[in-house]
Amino acid sequence: QVQLVESGGGLVQAGGSRRLSCAASGRTFSSYAMGWFRQAPGKERKFVAAISWSGGRTTYLDSVTGRFTISRDNAKNTVYLQMNSLKPEDTAVYYCAGGLGPWSSSYDRESYYAYWGQGTQVTVSS
Repeated sequence: QVQLVESGGGLVQAGGSRRLSCAASGRTFSSYAMGWFRQAPGKERKFVAAISWSGGRTTYLDSVTGRFTISRDNAKNTVYLQMNSLKPEDTAVYYCAGGLGPWSSSYDRESYYAYWGQGTQVTVSS
């Protein structure tokens, strides 16, 4: 059974940084794309970033480009989201997601992801 466990959330001041981690188990982690999504209060869950199986491809939501970096360590079965220059509008529950394959043009769609973590809250204070 595939499990994704996020960690690293918390309260941070605007302009600060935070690194989220997602530890995966239950399948060959290195064969699949991974993504991060977020859901702000009262809003739909939205794509944030994705990374291909090897880490060779990454892509981001426009509003986080240049501030967030997704990376992965296949030896540790872990994907990361480094968040810098955080803004109050980044406040959300952040979810890690495991893709159906190594990469897809559908990386920003929830339907591409078969597995989801429980989420970790990130709150950015102004």
